[in-house]
Amino acid sequence: MTTMHPGSARTSLREWATGVTVFAATMLMIGGILDIVRGIAELADDDIFVSTRNYVFEFNLTAWGWIHLALGVLAFFVSFGLFMASTWARVLGVGIAGLVILSNFLSLPRCA
Repeated sequence: MTTMHPGSARTSLREWATGVTVFAATMLMIGGILDIVRGIAELADDDIFVSTRNYVFEFNLTAWGWIHLALGVLAFFVSFGLFMASTWARVLGVGIAGLVILSNFLSLPRCA
């Protein structure tokens, strides 16, 4: 039978929290990069996206491009704060991730 030292449970919990924070930072960085690419593709006016007036939330393709580009850049930079385990980055990371998800759903074209 093994005995646990009083500090080992706390150390294990701290390592777990660090791993989850690094995972969240990595996912936010990947999401930010993908949103930057999507924003650039929407701004490029080529045949990647269908330009329609039937978006769930009434913006044109150029407006959605700027929104995705701005949110992607913010998400990318906030992910560096998460890698440094900053408290401000934890709060902003949750907010930015929520806004990125919301903008991705609102920018979908709706059925006519």
